Amino acid sequence: MSAVELLSEIGGVATRASLIRMTSRAEVDRLVASGDLVVDARGRYALPTADEALRAAHRLCGVRSHLSAAMAWGWEVKTPPPRPQVTLDRRRRLTRAQRRGVALHWADLGVDDVTDNRTSVERTLADCLRSLPFDEALAVADSALRHGDITPQGLARLGRASRGPGSRSIRRVAAAANGLATNPFESVLRAIALEVPGLTVRPQVAIGDRGFLGRPDLVDVELRIVLEADSFAWHGDKLALESDARRYNSFVVAGWLVLRFTWQDVMRHPDRVREVLVAAVTRRTQQPRCRRCPA
Repeated sequence: MSAVELLSEIGGVATRASLIRMTSRAEVDRLVASGDLVVDARGRYALPTADEALRAAHRLCGVRSHLSAAMAWGWEVKTPPPRPQVTLDRRRRLTRAQRRGVALHWADLGVDDVTDNRTSVERTLADCLRSLPFDEALAVADSALRHGDITPQGLARLGRASRGPGSRSIRRVAAAANGLATNPFESVLRAIALEVPGLTVRPQVAIGDRGFLGRPDLVDVELRIVLEADSFAWHGDKLALESDARRYNSFVVAGWLVLRFTWQDVMRHPDRVREVLVAAVTRRTQQPRCRRCPA
């Protein structure tokens, strides 16, 4: 087996000593000369196609962490980090050149905090939930639950065990997270809604009115408000448009206020979304309601 094949199997990075031990010095030198292997730092080699964050962590003798670790676990995030995020031992010192292009963190990581050159599930969640804005942190926690890498009970324990700066943020996100969100788009919409006074939304609530009407993305049962995260990828063809139109009409006829939000507004213009939600809550709470019908 060549060094390239070995590196592909173990993730794309390795030390020179380990490569020579598994193949030969001549094989390693030949692959470097041909460009099939690259030298990221003294004694540290990688495949040119290896993950950028993995290469950065290996080059600096650290581990992928925060959003880089979340993505390494396969979790979807609101926005990928602009630079690889790497955690180093507190005693590690770097030159200015070594720091360039990497978002660095320092911590005393235990054996249980690291898995395959990335922080563990629990450590990754704690780092993200502690440091990220609420909407980004909720997207990470929802994704970890959706992928089954942590249970709701495990996330709750993480919140209870958190201490120090940011622990309140961890507990807040842990309490709000829900694996029912389909993607970060829905998670971010829910994060915005949860910060609107008087609005209490839950994901994927079944709505019935003399029969099943649908299961919208987010629902406030008390105010009878439906929030839909409308993505062109899911609603962009003729059949999807027809189905959505019939479904939304059935909600409205049954007395529900249906609000539809685009990816662009939710992800890029949350203030616009918040204004609409505040106005909807005001309208629902101030208008007189008939006790004998849902309208």
